[in-house]
Amino acid sequence: MAPGGSGGSGGSGGSGGSGDDSAGDPAGEMYEAVTAGWRRDVGRLCFAVEPDCGDEFRFALDRAGEDGEYPVLGRDGTDGCEYPVAESFAGFLTVRAALSRGLRDGPNPAVARLWRSTPGVLLDNGVHVYGPHLIQERNETFEVPRYAPGWVLVGDDSGGDGLFMRRHGRDRTTLYRLGLGTAGEDIGAAGEPVTDDLLGWLRAGGPLPG
Repeated sequence: MAPGGSGGSGGSGGSGGSGDDSAGDPAGEMYEAVTAGWRRDVGRLCFAVEPDCGDEFRFALDRAGEDGEYPVLGRDGTDGCEYPVAESFAGFLTVRAALSRGLRDGPNPAVARLWRSTPGVLLDNGVHVYGPHLIQERNETFEVPRYAPGWVLVGDDSGGDGLFMRRHGRDRTTLYRLGLGTAGEDIGAAGEPVTDDLLGWLRAGGPLPG
């Protein structure tokens, strides 16, 4: 994925006279590439383009959230249609990291929604929900695919218990708590239900039963 597109003009943007002050200056060249006029559209700011297909990634400047973050939209390089990508730039990077690791946009829809905003969460009470940089390693370490196929370890409580969700099936919203060394095929029966609203639960501080 490249930050540039067309070469852009070397006129305004800090250069004076007939010369180009940014020539040979990587920082100046990057500034001109990022601020080139073609990147701006009504309510949009393009910050990256896929070199193979021409898809653009843009900040939706007309949709700022309460936290001041701008959602990221994709623009199809073939038909020009927009599609949602992430709720923030951090979410965009998280989704890209997940895709590069073969995790699609997340192991299930609930985690995918979380990753569109943040690369994981660590709360004051020790609740830790993993981002794509940790989730694979954690699941391999505790051999979840072997002992609990169909489930995914999405986090832990920093005290020896894991937080599990179904990877497949109808119920992919319920979060279960179970000892990391006791995970088996029937986590739904052995584990303790925690919440069926992952994002709402995290916003509330991730309270744990008991």
